[in-house]
Amino acid sequence: MTGTISHGGGFLASGTLAFLTDAGILFVATRGLGLDPFSARIVAIGCAMIVGYFAHRSFTFRRTEPASLGEFAKFAGVAMAATSINYGCYAAIMLLRGGTDPLAALFAASLIAMIVSYVGLRFGVFKRQLL
Repeated sequence: MTGTISHGGGFLASGTLAFLTDAGILFVATRGLGLDPFSARIVAIGCAMIVGYFAHRSFTFRRTEPASLGEFAKFAGVAMAATSINYGCYAAIMLLRGGTDPLAALFAASLIAMIVSYVGLRFGVFKRQLL
């Protein structure tokens, strides 16, 4: 039970770090640099993906061996699938409800993509060991 709690806590902590990176870059890019919310989100996603990879390696799946390009490529594949779902939901919200704050749309879209992300990471990228 303790391992499950630690694993779940690691997933939440890693996801939170990636989300805060995504949201922070989105905020700075849209409100500080004046980028449109769609272009800004692409930049934010790239930064969040890198943070997420290293956080999930360390906190969720507790990898001790060195990171590899192959592992990162698998992670990027899962992340891109989850991100595509995330971005699709984000764009749909922004287009269907034009007055929506970009950060609110980000939050809703991220909740949906979180499930896809975990399943892909757990059973695809880091399947060798749970903890």
